[in-house]
Amino acid sequence: MAGDSLDPTLERGSNIARDRAEILKERFAQLPPADRNSFYSGILILAANAGVCGLIANTLIGRALNITQARVASALPMAVLPFLSTAAVYEASISQPLMEGKLNCATCAVVRGGLIGGIMGCLYPALIAIPLNASLASRYSTAPLPSKENMLRYWMRVCKPVYKRLRFAAIMQIAVGTYLSSKHYEMYIKMLQLPEPGRNPEEIGD
Repeated sequence: MAGDSLDPTLERGSNIARDRAEILKERFAQLPPADRNSFYSGILILAANAGVCGLIANTLIGRALNITQARVASALPMAVLPFLSTAAVYEASISQPLMEGKLNCATCAVVRGGLIGGIMGCLYPALIAIPLNASLASRYSTAPLPSKENMLRYWMRVCKPVYKRLRFAAIMQIAVGTYLSSKHYEMYIKMLQLPEPGRNPEEIGD
């Protein structure tokens, strides 16, 4: 039946992609232990910094709203959510495409790393701190919340000094993301250059 098999072209393309990923996996295992460890630990550092940014944003906005209750309950999601989100986005946008041989542009990798560091590593934690602290301020009546008409103006006034303080953290996260993605791309190039018996070393880079 026609539906029992893939189109030959699609099947061949799937096999090539799978073969490329398998070759890269084998070559990754040939890298020095320091390179292999840094490939994973670097992501954890970027994600951990995002968690720290979340805690800082939560503390600063909480102070602006005079919130002293539920500190642990509010700190936990502000550390965990940015950590998990940053790690997941970096893995999906850079690590996985590199290990599958789908990211062959150094500039693209570096730009992606910088954006992930700045947006997911700092801006995202600062943004999710707003609704969390707004709900706490409303629950414990620590600060008068504005009406719908003045909502935007109010939160701009509250968050402006907070975001100014987070500028250094944002620059640092962009720098870390850029550096990390450039080092990971260098490891990818190193994997392509590793010799493999019976196969052209540049075969998977074509």
